[in-house]
Amino acid sequence: MSGIVVHLPQGSGGGADGEPGGEAVTLRLGPGEVARFGRGSAKTPVELRLADEAISRLAGEIRVTDDHWQLTNHSTTQAYLVENPEGAGEYLRVSPRRAGAPIPFEFSRVVLPTRRGTTVSFQVFAPDHVYLDPPGTGGSWASRTVTAYSLDETATYFLVLVALCEPWLRDQSPVAVPTTPQVVERLRGHATGGRLTARAVSSHIDYLADEKLRIGVAAAAPETGAGGVPGAGDRRNGKRDAVVGLALKFAVVREEHLALLPPRAEAGARGR
Repeated sequence: MSGIVVHLPQGSGGGADGEPGGEAVTLRLGPGEVARFGRGSAKTPVELRLADEAISRLAGEIRVTDDHWQLTNHSTTQAYLVENPEGAGEYLRVSPRRAGAPIPFEFSRVVLPTRRGTTVSFQVFAPDHVYLDPPGTGGSWASRTVTAYSLDETATYFLVLVALCEPWLRDQSPVAVPTTPQVVERLRGHATGGRLTARAVSSHIDYLADEKLRIGVAAAAPETGAGGVPGAGDRRNGKRDAVVGLALKFAVVREEHLALLPPRAEAGARGR
């Protein structure tokens, strides 16, 4: 297992005055590591700071095991929700004082209620779901192998990957890999992908590169949060190039996957 990625969106954190704000926070945790979340204080440090007086100083913690992650709810009164954004409305309710609740979703949104009439949430990209060889391949259990790249073809990150690879799969001889804004525009109108923002697409690209396809340190400059740094655009392009190159080289994405994308606008309609 390569670990998990925890992402707190920009504006969900807290400043010294307790008001919402702050930059986006992304944590990478390996097996045995823990990240705490809550309002925090000088005496109660937390890795994910959530700004609202209804949230405890130490609201809970995330613990990574060998093959999944667990959520502990330190609140004595408030339940938390763990949603599956890519499912059909599935969610788990983690009761107050519940310790080590195992979370089965590959991509989760942890939601806490607030006093502002809204909620505060952060995302967790879980360990790879490992799949065995198809039944009937023979051999003992010990001799069985698992897939090198364990991707869920129903997940949003896979939809983003197909959109990145589309020009090559359609043999359009592209000059460059589609940019993040181009992916957002291409997925517009899709039942789930149509709601993606540029930041969300960038997070999915980071997840593909770092956790799913494991393209290596050389191309692992974050897709997000690099604005204003000299050469940051080149590094972001390098990450997209590496993701597309590996996906096509090993046929992780194939021509039949184009059916996952929304229909393309006709050239004439675009011109009008």
